[in-house]
Amino acid sequence: MVILLAALLPAILLMVYIYSKDSKPEPPKLILKGFLFGGIATFVSTLISGPLQFLGFFTDNPTTFAQCLNVSFFGAAIPEECAKLLMLWLLLRNMKEFDERYDGIVYGASIGLGFASFENLLYVLGSGVDWITVSISRAFLAVPGHLAFAVVMGYYYSLNHFYGKNSMEGHGAKWKMLLYPILLHGIYDTIAFATGINVLLSGIAAILLLVFCFFLFKATRKKVLEEASKNSEPLPGGEDDSDPTVFPPTTPLDFGIDGPYTPSENPRTDYGSTSSNGPSYYVDKDGNYHRSER
Repeated sequence: MVILLAALLPAILLMVYIYSKDSKPEPPKLILKGFLFGGIATFVSTLISGPLQFLGFFTDNPTTFAQCLNVSFFGAAIPEECAKLLMLWLLLRNMKEFDERYDGIVYGASIGLGFASFENLLYVLGSGVDWITVSISRAFLAVPGHLAFAVVMGYYYSLNHFYGKNSMEGHGAKWKMLLYPILLHGIYDTIAFATGINVLLSGIAAILLLVFCFFLFKATRKKVLEEASKNSEPLPGGEDDSDPTVFPPTTPLDFGIDGPYTPSENPRTDYGSTSSNGPSYYVDKDGNYHRSER
């Protein structure tokens, strides 16, 4: 029981921290679902890393820096982050609760920390008498590392979902949501593997790893707080994000419509305009204003 708690508690505490910053908290059952999807991602990642190892892209016991680089990216960063992104997409693709930009970070964190929890459990249970040392080191490095990668992924996933490629904020987000986590994860693992090459390099690599993690975790916390503070800001398309032509509720007078509006059988015949030369709008039977295509 103690070993199980040591393996899972770090991820749970970090998830509580991320969740506590959400001004409009997500349903706990969906967070739990994200954790489970993260656990599934550990198995999915082996479907990618296994063939890559069979083809000779990496070895499990690197003895040179080049081998450390290969196993870090082909054995861990690429397959694991691809699996996490797949699980994040499966989780959010039809989820109506995914309606705020901070939600990407929340659900991304649930996937990443679910992955970290299961991976941590395997490492701790497999460490034998050294389980305490392994638990402590991973609680301060590996588990927060997975959170950092997940925050980056979730952040860009939200930008791509809510803003799209044609906006300044969403530009390139479709690629960054995978590329940046892979790069950060690969760098982290490369340094970590380098600590086992030789005694001299081990000391240097250990210092580099601590410095890298310090700045990575600091940047992650800053991004979490920054995005949480923006959670109440309106998203593109007003209240209905599924249709970017829907505008926020406004008064009929603002659109040049005199008096109260009464829907007709053909709502596209009811137009208003901010000016004689300005854009035209119509109001559908539900009372939503749409930009006219005429």
